[in-house]
Amino acid sequence: MRKSIAVALGTMTAMGIILMPAAALAAPGAASRAEQSGSDPATSVTFAVTTGELTISVPDSADLGSGAPGTDIVGDLGTVLVTDDRAALNAVWTATASDTNFVTGGGTMPETILATDVDYATGDVATTGTVTAATTDITMNTTPQDVVDASGVVGDNTASWDPQITVHVPDAAVTGTYTGTITHSVS
Repeated sequence: MRKSIAVALGTMTAMGIILMPAAALAAPGAASRAEQSGSDPATSVTFAVTTGELTISVPDSADLGSGAPGTDIVGDLGTVLVTDDRAALNAVWTATASDTNFVTGGGTMPETILATDVDYATGDVATTGTVTAATTDITMNTTPQDVVDASGVVGDNTASWDPQITVHVPDAAVTGTYTGTITHSVS
């Protein structure tokens, strides 16, 4: 009986057939799984959450309407939107506003409404994500002033508001279309 097994093995070897133990034919990684006998196999997994920027967007233009000298012209500026994509933990940000003088014609003194003749009322702030927003109404000037302070910021979030602008038209103002700039920033 031994001769027939030896002859069979010799014939298989001559034909290029190699016999290997069953454990050696197992799928790749099987040995490492088998080495963990007695416990469930585990895989360590990693990934990264990316960060973005803190930005502010505003309308390109706004028409507040019209009014006579000695009256107030009141209108909405349009939506101001802060987008915080920094994915931070317990961050803060502050949005500011400032303006220029508003002029018509040649910009002489009677053709100028000063930056300080304008009020900015923030109004309600709508938010998404985790953020607490506190507002401040201001009498504008050429120096930026805080209008929205955000705290408790976690992850990505947004805050938007539509400020009401009030222009106190001086008694000495002359007829014309006045143009100026309101500037927002966030940091």
